[in-house]
Amino acid sequence: MTVTIFGSAIADLVFRLERLPRPGETLLGQAGAPLAGGKGLNQAIAAARDGADARFVGCVGRDEHGDLLRMALIQAGVNVAGLRGEDVPSGLACVCVDAAGQNQIAVSPGANLLARAAQLPELRDDTILLLQMEVTPAENVRAIARGRAAGARVLLNLAPAAAMDRTALGGVDLLIVNESEAAWLGQQLGRAGDAAALHEALGIGVAVTQGGAGASVMTAAGAFDVPAFPVEVRDSTGAGDAWCGVLAAALHLGMPLELAVRRANAAGALACTKAGAAPAMPDSAAIDALMGLD
Repeated sequence: MTVTIFGSAIADLVFRLERLPRPGETLLGQAGAPLAGGKGLNQAIAAARDGADARFVGCVGRDEHGDLLRMALIQAGVNVAGLRGEDVPSGLACVCVDAAGQNQIAVSPGANLLARAAQLPELRDDTILLLQMEVTPAENVRAIARGRAAGARVLLNLAPAAAMDRTALGGVDLLIVNESEAAWLGQQLGRAGDAAALHEALGIGVAVTQGGAGASVMTAAGAFDVPAFPVEVRDSTGAGDAWCGVLAAALHLGMPLELAVRRANAAGALACTKAGAAPAMPDSAAIDALMGLD
């Protein structure tokens, strides 16, 4: 049983500021060396650190940033046989983080736009396929179709929020959105932006992550809410990716959905306590400790 992540790998340039800039405003801050990031890469590392057999499929450039991204995956124990190098720049993000840990992010996808669902290895009925929205949407549609045909369990993190083929969405087992993404999707569908309304509109499982308010889930089996773990927030960048990757890992390890969501909540909280994205993905020992399982 594997967790296969099809998605983005992006080098993050992180700027630390007292507050986030307003439109047209220039602020002075501090930035360090590029860090590994991108929703797909972060989620793959999170899944691997929580014990999953994680496989990453995507594209990076044949440049220094691509080397950084590939090495970050390898060092985390992620299988990179599906990671392809291209003669274009790697994805790059500018991440501004304020003193309260809130962020603004601008992304240049670069090589990620060349990622193709055809790169996916053979999928099976015991595969969990995890997708996000930093690759070409049409390739996610193809990946969902491949997952459904193989009987895989398909999870789609609709982040950043973008239009997806309605039929393709119907092939997803669990749609994962944060509050702003849920509101955006609800507006597109003419519904409220909550788990119950989105589930009713789409006919699929929906999980809405709500930061310090926890997570709300609605599936055909019923609805439930899982509270958050309170932590001191240093940097919220990557918290949603930790949530998704650990949810996939927990499901991969056979946990029921409600327990998997609780574990994901713990991972998302821990990610907020460290700087950066991929470097902040917690391991299973830290998650167990926060959950009181050690």
